Amino acid sequence: MTEANRAFSALPPREQWQRLQQLAVVFFRLGCFAFGGPAAHIAMMDHEIVQSRQWLSQETFLDLIGVTNLIPGPNSTELAIHIGYERGGWRGLMVAGSCFILPAMVIVWLLAIAYGQYQQVPQVEGMLYGVKPVIVAIIAQALWKLGRKALKDRPTILAAIAVMGFSWLNVPEILLLVLAGLGVLLWKTRGNAGRGLQGFWLVPMLAQMAPTPTISLTNIASGGQVFLYFLKIGSVLYGSGYVLLAFLQNDLVERLGWLTSQQLLDAIAIGQITPGPVFTTATFIGYLLAGNIGAIAGTIGIFLPAFVLVLVVNPWVSVLRNSPRFSALLDGLNAASLGLMAVVTLVITGSAVVDALTLGLLIASAIAVFRFKVNSAWLVMAGGGIGWLSQVIATKPL
Repeated sequence: MTEANRAFSALPPREQWQRLQQLAVVFFRLGCFAFGGPAAHIAMMDHEIVQSRQWLSQETFLDLIGVTNLIPGPNSTELAIHIGYERGGWRGLMVAGSCFILPAMVIVWLLAIAYGQYQQVPQVEGMLYGVKPVIVAIIAQALWKLGRKALKDRPTILAAIAVMGFSWLNVPEILLLVLAGLGVLLWKTRGNAGRGLQGFWLVPMLAQMAPTPTISLTNIASGGQVFLYFLKIGSVLYGSGYVLLAFLQNDLVERLGWLTSQQLLDAIAIGQITPGPVFTTATFIGYLLAGNIGAIAGTIGIFLPAFVLVLVVNPWVSVLRNSPRFSALLDGLNAASLGLMAVVTLVITGSAVVDALTLGLLIASAIAVFRFKVNSAWLVMAGGGIGWLSQVIATKPL
């Protein structure tokens, strides 16, 4: 074991502090430049954590992705928290997760204040126009590297292909993950996999299908009510920001009347166009509902379950990998995760490459990451700058 990868508890206090500082710097930077949603965030973490710093092996990183997909909450944020725990125990968990969330929270909070005055989303579409094709190239590189480790044999390759196919048919993500994991498990253990599972891996499916608990709320939201509402969402929600949209539309618009549909769509848009976790939509909505206290309450409420779940689950990851049955299950989960990332990449590509400029950005970014190993943060900044400049030129009067 190298000095850089020694167990956190075995380090002297000064080196522990240095490691926590390193986690803070890396994840704060990711929180500032990680545009594009969970698939892009995972790609950037792979580059920073596995490729550049070698803090984790590719196999451990894949296992963390697989386990993360089986618990509710924001996947990329939970992966950041997992990495923090691996590097720095419970203190690393808090540092990595908080530093990844904080930049997005502050940016969204400021945009919410502006929105409260002007009632419209600030015009940042030009920047996003240039960022999207860059993100596609970054995810493609991560898929290539992760796929060489995750797709190791026939069952994992078939599982990934099957997940991609059924994902296009809108089969729920969590169901595909569980079925892929069980399918690879059954294949590799030839009929002996059923013993010892005891139904544990069906819990995520049951949690997703069960009705969410209701909270007695009035038509005027307080900070405490905002916290309780988003705590519920963070505890039970699987899937992407689009699943979050469905939850919020049903509760906040139709049932409670706290928001209009336009306000909700603007809140989701802000979560999509800002860096970091999409779930910082809760910061925006919290501010609209209860001011500054609501922004803080919404953010803490939706992310708190992720910290608790990772703290409980992470110590079991290595134990599961050392079990032949659960190792096969994790292989299936990893393959399924790669399949889902591939589908997301195809969808993003369709919306990102819309003209010659975006096609050129995609090709140039692909060459930069595959051939020259350029840091993804620099590429994102360059893409955003080019996109903004193109919008300025297009709107400038002749």
